[in-house]
Amino acid sequence: MSEPQRKLDLSDLERRFINRSAGTPTVLGASTSFVGDVRGSGTFVVYGEVRGDGDIQGSLNLAASARWHGHVHAQQAVIAGHITGSLIVEGRLEIGYTAVIHGRVSASSIAIATGAVVDGEIETTSGAPIQQFAEKRTDGS
Repeated sequence: MSEPQRKLDLSDLERRFINRSAGTPTVLGASTSFVGDVRGSGTFVVYGEVRGDGDIQGSLNLAASARWHGHVHAQQAVIAGHITGSLIVEGRLEIGYTAVIHGRVSASSIAIATGAVVDGEIETTSGAPIQQFAEKRTDGS
């Protein structure tokens, strides 16, 4: 007897790549301010403020309420908040409509929502064109 086939859930296909990460994320809450360098692996979700450099060996999700002052390096990222400093992403980078970035941005592939502000140089390391999109989410996450 064969196993029943799992029905394909189309909502899985439309989820952001950062939402598909396994494991427990490291979360910095909205009322939290962290001063110092952030280094680690896995998923990091930031709602508060960071003053320092970041070396994230995994995914970074910077919420609309978040502020990061420093240079950030991550494997992949979704940015909805503010960054003052460079942002270097090895893989995919999604910049949401509420994002404001003052500094250099580099990633293998970049998607930027209409309304996002990037004040600095933008580079795709793969040579792929920068994709533009209209944000459908209204929560800024």
